[in-house]
Amino acid sequence: MAPLQKPQPGEPLWWVDRLWKQLAERRRYADLMRQYYSGNHPLPMIQEKARPGFQRLLKQSRSNYVGLVVDATAERLQIDGFRLGQEKLGDQELWRIWQANAMDADSDLQLTEAVKVGRSFALVAPNPDDESTPLITAEDATQAIVAYESGSRRERRAGLKTFVDDWTGDVWTTLFVDGLIFKYRAPAPQAGAVTDPRWEPREVRGEDWPARNELDVVPLVEIPNRPDLLGEAHSEIEDVLDIQDRINKTLIDRMMAQEFSAFRQRWMTGYEVPVDENGQPIEPFKAAVDRLWVIEDEGVKVGEFSATDLRPYLDSIESDVQHMAARTRTPAQYLLGKLSNVNGETLKATESGLVAKVRQRQRPLGEGEEEVARLALRAAGDDRDLSALEVIWRNPEFRTEGELVDALVKMSTLGVPREALWERWGASQTEIAQWREQADQQAARILGGDPASLYGPKPDAGLTGAAEADGDSD
Repeated sequence: MAPLQKPQPGEPLWWVDRLWKQLAERRRYADLMRQYYSGNHPLPMIQEKARPGFQRLLKQSRSNYVGLVVDATAERLQIDGFRLGQEKLGDQELWRIWQANAMDADSDLQLTEAVKVGRSFALVAPNPDDESTPLITAEDATQAIVAYESGSRRERRAGLKTFVDDWTGDVWTTLFVDGLIFKYRAPAPQAGAVTDPRWEPREVRGEDWPARNELDVVPLVEIPNRPDLLGEAHSEIEDVLDIQDRINKTLIDRMMAQEFSAFRQRWMTGYEVPVDENGQPIEPFKAAVDRLWVIEDEGVKVGEFSATDLRPYLDSIESDVQHMAARTRTPAQYLLGKLSNVNGETLKATESGLVAKVRQRQRPLGEGEEEVARLALRAAGDDRDLSALEVIWRNPEFRTEGELVDALVKMSTLGVPREALWERWGASQTEIAQWREQADQQAARILGGDPASLYGPKPDAGLTGAAEADGDSD
């Protein structure tokens, strides 16, 4: 099929070209953040003529602190459920859909990617095999992009999902715009090619082209981390890459000092070095733990130069790590690995900045996840008012069991509902629902004239009768 003519603004191919180019720009940013996160940092700078001889040291001089910054934040971002309106418990039907799509696990990957590269995405689609369980997939920031209405940061105008076909190597794209779904393909780009893809319609057997978007809105949703008012999102490590590079430079300097000047050099004056029959100097002394140097000439003086002190290098690295910890609000003990003689209150204080940051990140991330949940319920035919839908986040604050129990007991004296206390304890929404049912059953038994239920289940009546019979026989 011949390539289509140059599209006009607003036409489907115009959107594909526009979003493809924007996505290419974002890929460079995302790839850089991923390289740093995985520890594949640029090699430290040294003199070019010395570089070939120090390749081994250069590769060993990269210490990945920015990866810890991402993990420290992402590991405290965990979705436990969704609450609708004034309900006390999480919505069971929505959580069923969420789990049916493995999003209880994939949402962790999705949120980690958002923290790492600034954003991730989710795609919602009707399920032709089960209308009550729509499909939800987590999408990568290098394969998805959303365009918004002019002047809006929330109203989606178009969305593009792209990936490389595993069999042919062709680039496949799916465009969501104007209530329709357009699918295209382009030949696999040649190595080093700079030309734009030549898009052609990609028709699917049994499917109209373009296909009708049953949700009537762009089903691709952005999950942004650290968004600003201009609509940009930012990686958690974007502004500490220079500190990471500085740490790596100090590390290579330290390793070179270890390699060439961390041992003591000796000097000698007043000594005539012996030569062989060809006039070449003969090494007079060999250093070893079981050797003794003997010099008969009393005029000879022997001394040694001090080895290079490595402490300034270590102090410099620690100082830079502390700067990174302060900027990212990551507890210094996470990065330095130092923790001794610290009580619970001190530990809580050191983590207060991280907890506050995570709570702040939860708000924009949660807005995206809530929109995903709304689309899923709409795709399932749910006609409830979903405007008050909210994410239930796991408490990002780490406490010892004793501290947590003490705090919950005190909260209960203030009249905090038991479900809220269980949620603070860390119980999942499924567990809370089970506990509530068990508590209601216990209350029903008490009202029915069975106060013994307060002390647990009754022993089996048959066993009780057998025990009494044994007593009588004695």
